[in-house]
Amino acid sequence: MLPRLAVTLAALLCALCAPVARAADAAWTVRPGGDRPYVYLEGVPGTVLEDTLSVTNPGTKPLTVRLRPADAYNTETGALAVRGARMSHAEGTWITLASESVRVPPRTRAQIPFSVTVPPGALPGDHPGAIVAASGGREAGVRIHLRVSGPTLAAFTVEQVSVSGGVIHYSLVNRGNTALTPRVTIRADGLFGEVLRRAPRTLPVELLPAQRVTLTEKWPDHPSLDSVTVHVESTAPGDARAKGSASATFVPWATVAGSAAGLLAAAGGTVWFLRRRRPADPEPAPEQNGSERHLARSGA
Repeated sequence: MLPRLAVTLAALLCALCAPVARAADAAWTVRPGGDRPYVYLEGVPGTVLEDTLSVTNPGTKPLTVRLRPADAYNTETGALAVRGARMSHAEGTWITLASESVRVPPRTRAQIPFSVTVPPGALPGDHPGAIVAASGGREAGVRIHLRVSGPTLAAFTVEQVSVSGGVIHYSLVNRGNTALTPRVTIRADGLFGEVLRRAPRTLPVELLPAQRVTLTEKWPDHPSLDSVTVHVESTAPGDARAKGSASATFVPWATVAGSAAGLLAAAGGTVWFLRRRRPADPEPAPEQNGSERHLARSGA
């Protein structure tokens, strides 16, 4: 379960470009300085990196925007999200804002400096973070993509592959220190050959270091009667490769249950018919008493 105060970063970013019904709702935007899609910084442990944000107020009234740094992470389904206020414990604590609140005059763009201090013991690789802006009931986020200089490793695993009905489940776990954009291929072999092959496709997921995501693949035309092995194979830039598999058996239980019921009914009808056709046991002849036996011997 996600923390109560966690906010999906994709939702925050979409808030920058979503159509707005009321002018007040669309009155401001926050972006990296220079209108970049996100902030990219790189440095060795122990350095201080500096950059800026732009908060634009095209409205006719002054605007006050609150700013806070945050950790970024993957939700269980792969979306990028940021932790709530006072919940950051990693990259969010490396970010220092020149001001946590800025008042922007009408029709003005304000530049807000910030810095990222890379701890001396920071491990090489990608360290995602974000800065969240809030005003008037809206929130929007700017992603901070920080790379600590040093050796990088692109590696991940495919785990917990399973099949439930017409759905294939699997998990991807980033075992390296760089963010990955995986491509996945799914196929399945049955008793008499291949029964499924999906073309390789890039997943709409950016898998952050040390994160796990759980994904599904619908299989509506799976066999009705077969024993199959499902293979999930994935690749990512940096020559990262991973695969996993699982077995599953498909049985049309409704048909089997109906056939079994029909067989039981037929067997019951046969027993009933045989019982009706069996002749009744003959009644025993009545015993003759002494006088009847005497009459029979005398010929009467």
